[in-house]
Amino acid sequence: MTDLRLDAPFLLGRAAALQQVLRAARLVAATDVTVLIQGESGTGKELLARFVHAGSAQAAGPFVAINCAAIPDQLLESELFGYRRGAFTGATQDYAGRIRAAAGGTLFLDEIGELSLMAQAKLLRFLESGEIHPVGEARPVTVRTRLIAATHRNLLQLVREQRFRADLYYRLQVVPLEMPPLRERLEDIPLLFAHYAAEAAARYGRPCVSLDRRALARLTAYAWPGNVRELKNLCERLTVLHGEAGVPLGPECLPAEFAEAVPAAGESLGLFAAERRLIEEALQQARGNRSQAARLLGISRDTLLYRLKKYALA
Repeated sequence: MTDLRLDAPFLLGRAAALQQVLRAARLVAATDVTVLIQGESGTGKELLARFVHAGSAQAAGPFVAINCAAIPDQLLESELFGYRRGAFTGATQDYAGRIRAAAGGTLFLDEIGELSLMAQAKLLRFLESGEIHPVGEARPVTVRTRLIAATHRNLLQLVREQRFRADLYYRLQVVPLEMPPLRERLEDIPLLFAHYAAEAAARYGRPCVSLDRRALARLTAYAWPGNVRELKNLCERLTVLHGEAGVPLGPECLPAEFAEAVPAAGESLGLFAAERRLIEEALQQARGNRSQAARLLGISRDTLLYRLKKYALA
């Protein structure tokens, strides 16, 4: 049986699609190879990168994340590679850059498909030589750090369109990992909902919300274009708007986009059976200790007690 503690708080779920990725990630973490994480927005690519970092020889070092799409192209080079004082207007002091900030640890480049061709060339040089050339610096600087990149774009298609360097693509593609979308992890929805609902309740100081079987069935019939991030936002919304309800929420409390998500006959029963099985396995792993079982599941003890009564496990 998978150790739930190994995945929390990085990634929660028992779906085969997720567990396959985690098994590969554990193997990759023990090496220093470059990793490319692909997947739709909201699937948890940065969480997987942190999971790899935590299991690596660089775990004691820094984890430095940078979103390549969030920094203007004209600033990205100096942000990554650093600069010397006086290298350009406004450079009033030396700046080490994100790559040197990640020395001895892991550099995570999210949305790497947004890099300009010039920045791609300099990144490739760093990957091949371990050297960077800060703006205004006369000599290259050697930096030892591990690179993990991520994208929701089809990099191979960008290569064909000559918008991404083929040599960099194949250098990044040493070990590709694909984060599955939430629609391929439907059995994880009860566990994820319970975890994020408890998290939202603690954040806002409100009771932990839960769903009745009709509402939960709507969640499993929904397409989840925003993936796990969308589910987390839903938990926050329900906590803020319905946290005082005190009873499981029905489908009428869900946003309008869930109205057309019609579950197949018997789907909700199967989902509740899956949630009951997760609770039973957590209790078994915790040897009956309910507080420890709640921690393994990523929910509060009160939420666990409620679900024990709900499933006649108390």
